[in-house]
Amino acid sequence: MNPAADASPLAPAPENRPRGPGSAPRRPGGPDLPAPLRGKVYPRAVTGVFARWRVALIWITQAVFYGLPWLQWDGRQAMLFDLEARRFFMFGTVLHPQDFIYLTGLLVIAAMALFLFTAVAGRVWCGYACPQTVYTEIFLWIEKRVEGDRARRMKLDRAAMSPRKAGLKLAKHAAWLAVALWTGLSFVGYFSGIRGLPAEVLALQTGPWESFWMIFYAGILYANAGFLREQVCTYMCPYARFQSALIDGDTMVVTYDSERGDPRGSRPRKADPKLMGLGDCIDCGLCVEVCPTGIDIRKGLQNECIGCAACVDACDDIMGRVGYPKGLIRYDSGNGLRRDQGRVAMLRGMLRPRVLAYAALLVAATLSVFTHMALRSPLRLDVIRDRGVLAREVEDGMIENVYRVRLSNHTDRAHRFTVAVGGLPSAVVATEAMVDVEADSERQIPVRVRVPHGVGKPGSNAIEFSVEARGEPSLAIAERSTFFVPR
Repeated sequence: MNPAADASPLAPAPENRPRGPGSAPRRPGGPDLPAPLRGKVYPRAVTGVFARWRVALIWITQAVFYGLPWLQWDGRQAMLFDLEARRFFMFGTVLHPQDFIYLTGLLVIAAMALFLFTAVAGRVWCGYACPQTVYTEIFLWIEKRVEGDRARRMKLDRAAMSPRKAGLKLAKHAAWLAVALWTGLSFVGYFSGIRGLPAEVLALQTGPWESFWMIFYAGILYANAGFLREQVCTYMCPYARFQSALIDGDTMVVTYDSERGDPRGSRPRKADPKLMGLGDCIDCGLCVEVCPTGIDIRKGLQNECIGCAACVDACDDIMGRVGYPKGLIRYDSGNGLRRDQGRVAMLRGMLRPRVLAYAALLVAATLSVFTHMALRSPLRLDVIRDRGVLAREVEDGMIENVYRVRLSNHTDRAHRFTVAVGGLPSAVVATEAMVDVEADSERQIPVRVRVPHGVGKPGSNAIEFSVEARGEPSLAIAERSTFFVPR
């Protein structure tokens, strides 16, 4: 939909709020009132480069979120967080509670990425990929399809209740609830397995926890994307508050070029704005109408701005229609706006120490976490000495120590392992050296180790247990322990 389809580009600035009962007055030239005092925001549909980017990212993120649980990997769900069995499947990797350090590492990577993106381009995450933004856009699309464009939605809300209005509202909320419930089902599918879950839901056979989390997640989504919308970004999200600590004069943000645009005012289409003492801004107000948070970007950078660039698309469209250069509202830095820098200087300003530090930390954290995950052994070996008997003499003059060996097989296949011991000459395993361990399970066995009398010094001697999968030499692990020789 063209952002100016139902308004003249030279018309005075309309407001992004309905002028009906309950709407707060707007003070001319003054700051916007808080969102709850301003009433409901009715963002106008907009087309343009950044709108296409936003739609593309919505499709990508939702294809991943909804599609990933259905993806199979080696006969099982590729991404499954099995809390009951305390196993976390991520494609070919199986993680356990003791691998919690990897989750910590992923959170550090996410934080560093957020810091880097914010230092470079402000709240670009909020404007394009944040779940609140994504689902608000989806719910707004449904609202526009059911109730019509901005003007029709405002007129419908001001009208008295009627069968037509009740039908439209019912259809809209039914569609919202369908999306919310399917999203809640997909969320639960990451933890309970998605296959068969829709049938269980239809048959009302889901467990209490599954039912609770599906309804809870769907309810939160329905409320946030359907009703709260920009108020979540403005008041509930802490990111809006601490972003000021992450940006500086070289951060790229959505900004209005007041030097070029002011003084603002309407004018005849063929008039020379310089002769009229006006800037390039025709005060059409479309930048306000398309804003999902209902702010006026011409008043400067505000906490409510999520950096979606909808105002950039709308303004560029109007500038093209009236024959003015585009970029009156654009992504730019504060320093770039004041100094009228070119692209080279702008890019140079992006490579400042803060950005380089965040990038270095992000690269280091990413390499560290994923390298460690790639090199981690799918086997775990714990050797515990039997403290009841330090050592004992057995037949043939041999000295024996007893151990409890716990072997964990975190692969997705059963294996037969060979247990061996080294570190002392002539040390042998006196029990069965072969042990079978099922896929993704562990087994504890007693192991007796013997050495000939006279081997090793009295006291503790260092030894090493080694375990190797039969037929797979690369699947092996070793663990150090001690062998006690009596005096």
